[in-house]
This record gives sequence, C-alpha cells and structure tokens, in this order.
Amino acid sequence: MSAAPKVAALRGGRVTLAAAADAFLAAPRTANPNTHRAYASAIDRVIDRLDRDRPLAEVADAEIGTALTALWGASAPATWNRNRAAVTSWLIWCQTKKYWAAPSVPAEAERRKESADETRAVAKTTIHRLLSRRDIPLREKTLWRMLYETAARAAETLALNVEDLDLEHRRAPVRSKGGATEWVYRDSGTVHLLLRILRLPDGSTRTHGPLFLSDDICPHTGRARLGYDRARVLLEKYAELDLHQLRHSAATHLGDAEVPLQLIMAKTRHKNPRTALRYVKPGGDAVAEITSILGPPRHTH
Repeated sequence: MSAAPKVAALRGGRVTLAAAADAFLAAPRTANPNTHRAYASAIDRVIDRLDRDRPLAEVADAEIGTALTALWGASAPATWNRNRAAVTSWLIWCQTKKYWAAPSVPAEAERRKESADETRAVAKTTIHRLLSRRDIPLREKTLWRMLYETAARAAETLALNVEDLDLEHRRAPVRSKGGATEWVYRDSGTVHLLLRILRLPDGSTRTHGPLFLSDDICPHTGRARLGYDRARVLLEKYAELDLHQLRHSAATHLGDAEVPLQLIMAKTRHKNPRTALRYVKPGGDAVAEITSILGPPRHTH
C-alpha cells in the first residue's frame, strides 16, 4: 500500500474518542507520571462530555470549544490554559502522528492572558493561621503544610505513594519535569501530620498506596488518589488561594530571610537563576521592614 492510501485508510477509520485518548496517553511524551496525570485529567473530562464511544472523526471543532468552555470557562486563566493545552496537544498528536481525522481547538477558544500577580506570595502569618485552623480537614492541612514546607509542585506531591516517604530523613523522591528523580524535604510539622493521616481505624499504619486519598474509593483497588482539580477547589474554598501560591510563598519567605539564591534554587529545584528570581521576589513584610531605614533618625535620650 502506498503512503497516500495508507493515510486515507487511517483517516477513514472509526477510532473512538476513548481509543484515541488511550493511544495518546500511552505515548512516550506522557511517560512522566505528573505529565500523564495532568493530560489524562483534562482529556478524560472532555471525552466524557462528548461520549467516549463516539468516533473521533465525527466531532466538530465547535464541540471541542463548547466542552472546554463548559468545563473551565469560568476558571482562572492559568487553569483554562493548562487544560486547553492538554487537549490541544492530544488532538494535534492524533492529526500529525496517527494521521487520524480529528477536530481542532477552535480559534474562539483561544489561550487567555495570565496577568502577573504581584501579591501571589502570602504572608507567613497568614499561612500559619490557615494551617492552625480547626475547621480544616486533616488531609488538606497535611497537603498544604507539605506543599509549603517542601516548596514542591502540587502535581508531583499528589503523585506520591506512602512507600515513597522517608519519614526518618523527612524527605521524599519526586519526578521532575524532565523525568529525573529529585528529593523534596519537609519539616517536623508535616511529619507529625503524615503520621496521623497514615493511621488506620484499627491503630495500624498504611504502608502502601496513594499518600493523599480521594473521598471516592475505587471499587477495584480500594484506593483512589486525590486529584489536582479537587485539591485546587478545596484550597480555594477554605482560603481563596491557589495551590501554586504555597510553593511561591515558601520561596519568597526564604528570600525575605536573606537565604542565598543558590539554596533557594536547591529547595525549589529551579535550574535557571532567572526563573528562580521571578519567584523569589521580596514580599510585603520584607519591604515594610526595610522602610524604617528611610525614616528620620531616632534620637536616644
């Protein structure tokens, strides 16, 4: 068969949305667990709205745009852009790598401008008050403290399993964006909370499975992992904050404490100093403290 008939045969196939999604998620480009989880979350929600068993070739561009708008149209620009990008990558892969007839993300569902928020860093006192509130569930309090103390990304933290924890050395391995294994370190406050969420009703301790469990238990495995979207919604509900603000605040507070940039880069695992500088911007507390230097001299009697 020549190349042209082969392409035509593929384009005339009846591959379903579910099969196309499975093929994409099995590709090497999504091998990283964090990447795979982010893509799967967005793509699965879109194809569920469009009918998983429907042929990919029958879906119109406008339907993709409608699904994206229904799911994330009211979300923050960063959330919209992240999920839109996942769906766009999937559809382009179907078109260019598999030569399947597939829709595209329509022009009207364009990427949204993410405004630079100069107040993304939360005051240290605000975070400590949040983590001491009695109305915060144990799971959320543990996750938020861990994100702050480790300055780790939310997706990689949610991907941790119980067996990954090194409680003695207060650390855990995570997969970086590039796929390498790196270590994140936490303080004793997180360790204390971790021991509590691992404790089972009979007094024993969980030794394997997802570290942060979902409220919805999978009937097949008995365990379900807390997802990024649900974790994001809960932090917004209790504190009107974004998950990334915990990481950003940790880096800012280290900068306020005059911790050297090299150590802040090691903590946040940024490779580029310019990228780290973008996050490590002095917060309001630090600016307020140095303002006294500009005041009139104080006279002592």
